[in-house]
Amino acid sequence: MKRLAYIVPLALFAFFAGLAGYMLTQDKAQTIPSQMVEKPLPVFDLPAAYDGLPGVARADFLGGEPRLLNIWASWCLPCIAEAPHLETLAESGVEIVGVAVRDRPEDVAQFLARHGNPYARIGADDISSLMIEIGASGVPETYVIDARGNIRYQHIGDVRADTVPVLLEQLEKAR
Repeated sequence: MKRLAYIVPLALFAFFAGLAGYMLTQDKAQTIPSQMVEKPLPVFDLPAAYDGLPGVARADFLGGEPRLLNIWASWCLPCIAEAPHLETLAESGVEIVGVAVRDRPEDVAQFLARHGNPYARIGADDISSLMIEIGASGVPETYVIDARGNIRYQHIGDVRADTVPVLLEQLEKAR
């Protein structure tokens, strides 16, 4: 009986250590993709996030060329990391529409002054309503929107140098 008192806890420990080791080695999806891909943008009309640019509405995505919708915030560190890559996209002729989530106009202005402004317009999503409606899981996220206002592609996380060609390819596909 004394022996069993030592074996049971040791066996339980070995089992849980093995289970933890197994779970740590398995691939896991780190993000939840939007169920809105291949669906139309919801109807929305966001006021300007600061005085320098107009706000954003669904109508801004209709007609013309495909464009990017970038969900971001001035308080978001990965948004700082993606700023130069968004500038690269804008310099190559891509229209980028921004949505600042839960942000203050003065913080948006300060962010843009410090890190550059690749946006044609920026809407203020003060209560994350658009973010929730399009199925964004956080900031930053970038969407390719075709000229009919449909979400064609979703990039979760910050845009990086290796993401730029992918976004350009997805924009071309959306034509």
